[in-house]
Amino acid sequence: MLRTEAVILLALIVYLALLDAIRTKPLNAPLALAGDFIGLALGAIGLFACSISYKNRKSWGRAPAVLANLIALGVAYFMASGKFYIGAIPLGIIAFITTGASVLGYRE
Repeated sequence: MLRTEAVILLALIVYLALLDAIRTKPLNAPLALAGDFIGLALGAIGLFACSISYKNRKSWGRAPAVLANLIALGVAYFMASGKFYIGAIPLGIIAFITTGASVLGYRE
């Protein structure tokens, strides 16, 4: 699940880059877009590193994985309060399942 989330974040980078490439108007806040790219890339790298720790049966990736998914649950709630259900529902489901798997899925 963590690798799936990392791939989704990388897909968001590609999506935002393509969306920016087909824009006809100049970008108002290019540094904000660069910040999004950096944040998404760091999140993907972190989730992928957490997935490696689970694969190797190490516990160091558990807390960051839980934290990242709790943040994603908050983001899904914020999206739902803005009535963006098409994004909120899948994000909430994935984050909820991955949080549970991160908490309960690994035992030493």
